[in-house]
Amino acid sequence: MTRTVWTFLITAMAVFMAALDNLVVTTALPVIRADFNATLSELEWMVNAYTLTFAVLLLTGAALGDRFGRKRMFIIGLALFTVGSTAAALSSTSSELIMARALQGIGGAIVTPLSLTILSASVSLERRAVALGAWGGIAGLAIAIGPLVGGAIAEGLAWQWIFWVNVPIGLIAMPLAFLRLEETYGPSSRLDLPGLGLVSAGLLAIVWGLVKGNELGWTDPQIVGSLGIGMLLMVGFVAWEARTREPMLPLRLFRSRAFTSANVVSMLMTFGMFGSIFLLAQFFQVVQGYSPLQAGLRTLPWTFMPVVVAPLAGFISTRTGTRPLLVLGMVLQALALGWLALLVTPTVEYLSLVPAFIVAGTGMGLFFAPIANVVLSAVRPEEEGKASGANNAIRELGGVFGVAVLAAVFTANGSYGSPTAYVEGLIPAMQLGAVIVAFGAIAAMALPGRSDSTDEADLGRAESPVGVVDAPLATA
Repeated sequence: MTRTVWTFLITAMAVFMAALDNLVVTTALPVIRADFNATLSELEWMVNAYTLTFAVLLLTGAALGDRFGRKRMFIIGLALFTVGSTAAALSSTSSELIMARALQGIGGAIVTPLSLTILSASVSLERRAVALGAWGGIAGLAIAIGPLVGGAIAEGLAWQWIFWVNVPIGLIAMPLAFLRLEETYGPSSRLDLPGLGLVSAGLLAIVWGLVKGNELGWTDPQIVGSLGIGMLLMVGFVAWEARTREPMLPLRLFRSRAFTSANVVSMLMTFGMFGSIFLLAQFFQVVQGYSPLQAGLRTLPWTFMPVVVAPLAGFISTRTGTRPLLVLGMVLQALALGWLALLVTPTVEYLSLVPAFIVAGTGMGLFFAPIANVVLSAVRPEEEGKASGANNAIRELGGVFGVAVLAAVFTANGSYGSPTAYVEGLIPAMQLGAVIVAFGAIAAMALPGRSDSTDEADLGRAESPVGVVDAPLATA
């Protein structure tokens, strides 16, 4: 096999493993709760420990790859994730499992942005869209089977096997990465430690406040203080990045209309869709009485569509450009959420929901493939690690924010007290999700089209330092 093929296989294994663990635990929580006699708060942190560390450290992972070598840090990330998975499987208390999940999140935060950067650097510009589309399809597959894997293991095997399945993947991927990947570096000659500290602490405070807001109350001093401190730290981060000579995240990247618009679209998409999925997954269990595995199976028309659509979208985007696909994808997702909000009742027939699930999944597939190409094409090749890290962090934070806000809307209008009460909360939450995603479609219209490609490329050349010969591929 060629080096490009090896690179795709290695990075695909890594991103599959990291993406799978975003959802795989959720359907197994009842079994874990019974085994550990865990409290509700402990169950929440079993999920959030991964999400928090993953979101907070994504920029750090990308920056470390630029400074110390992307191949080296990619292997270290794989090792941390594999060790964290082993520790999770061997956990004997809730606290041990939470700490192990946090270690998994650290590894995932390093692996995910670097896998995208390493893959992008290994393919020609002409084949980049197809390769990234396939990469998006792999991530979509992990999302699709996450609930199924967790549910099947929870019902048929010990829950520890949710984490044991990661270990052989990591043990295979690490030596392959060492032997087959080429080492590359970013442009920075030193690590931006103040920037890393400010952004990590700021994002941690904001995400903690969003996650805990429903539990403690949005006016609780801890929540207000956490969100306030987080925002102040983020303002400090922006101020520092604007003045330091070698910033972790060059703010001039946001001068690119493509880069800025893509990140706005990413945040609005994950806000609306992942917040809605969080509530809909519970709908099947809380309202209609299905088991975790049965609930996971019923979401397949939604979650599996990106596996099919994302690779096709990557190929089509080479002919149509990325803007039409992203606009269409966001429109389909907004329509699907609004459609589901009209259909859902305590006794709704499952088959009546399937068409809306298919539309939603198709829209997600049209989003995942082009968005990576837009982000990477809007920056110079040596800045792709920083750009992909920023986009992944923004997308993860959008999902956390969406779950927190839509759950707050649910709580204000309904409850878990009865099927009717649950639906009364679910409907307005999904309506808000539809509106947010619709704003994402509007934001996608601001992306440069084919006629704007020359302008974007010229901007990249004008801002390139001496010695950089190749301008970035303009947004198609």
